[in-house]
Amino acid sequence: MQKVVAVVGTNASGKSDLGVQLARIFNGEIISADSRQVFRGLDLGTGKITPAEMQGVPHYMIDIRDPGEFFSMADFQRQSFELIPQIASRGHLPMIVGGTGLYVDSVLEGYNLSDTEPDLAYRAELEKLSTPELYAMLLRAVPDTDVTAQNRNRVMRMLERIHDGDSAVPTRTKKVESLRLGVSWPRDVLAARIEERLERRFRAGMLEEVQGLLNQGVSPDFLIGLGLEYRFITLYLTGVIPEFHQMRSELAQAIRKFAKRQMTWFRRCPDILWLDMQNDPCSQACKAISHFLSI
Repeated sequence: MQKVVAVVGTNASGKSDLGVQLARIFNGEIISADSRQVFRGLDLGTGKITPAEMQGVPHYMIDIRDPGEFFSMADFQRQSFELIPQIASRGHLPMIVGGTGLYVDSVLEGYNLSDTEPDLAYRAELEKLSTPELYAMLLRAVPDTDVTAQNRNRVMRMLERIHDGDSAVPTRTKKVESLRLGVSWPRDVLAARIEERLERRFRAGMLEEVQGLLNQGVSPDFLIGLGLEYRFITLYLTGVIPEFHQMRSELAQAIRKFAKRQMTWFRRCPDILWLDMQNDPCSQACKAISHFLSI
């Protein structure tokens, strides 16, 4: 099986920068596993890596959909399984870098998803429904679902998967051999990194970015369904949250909680090698990757 290196971790953990460092060392190309970075124009709010930050390393699965278009785990898996052999055929190392754990697992664990093409008519019908209506549909199909009621995109992805005939909990057939490197920090350090990054994004114009999307006609429901930055800023700009400082405080708290949920997801996997981010993580990762590629 083709060998793939994954760098996973929470928001504000530094996984994108580390991924670029490792790709430059091992001649890698990066598949971005971030469910929001697939959308054009969603830059500051997603922490999308810039062309300068890529340092010449090819990145895929970024800016491939317009805001409002639907993108599912099945879409990500399908395109990743096309990219991995293409990258390997060039003599390069396929790498997956990102924090959307479901996307990463769908490829590395080989979720068995239907081979049917996306039902665009069904997607369009789902788009017409409110988030509570979508969630009610999901509860009827999967009463014990762990998907939260506010996560519009994931609710839609689950409904589409069921519609395509897939199990809500897919079976697995591994198609690649993987090394997973985990990026994280002590809780207090990560909280400080989240706060610093949030402040930097606001200074860079994140509020204006969301306002621009609304001005272009992007649906507020779509932005709210993306969660975190886009959810809270849209609620502020549309008057649901009246004060900026209230919005910012609630957003920071939501990001910290989300990072905790990300860690809970990744901690389920015993195969992740967690790097000591305060003690030369690049050297640790290089040692692990060199051993992985040699066996």
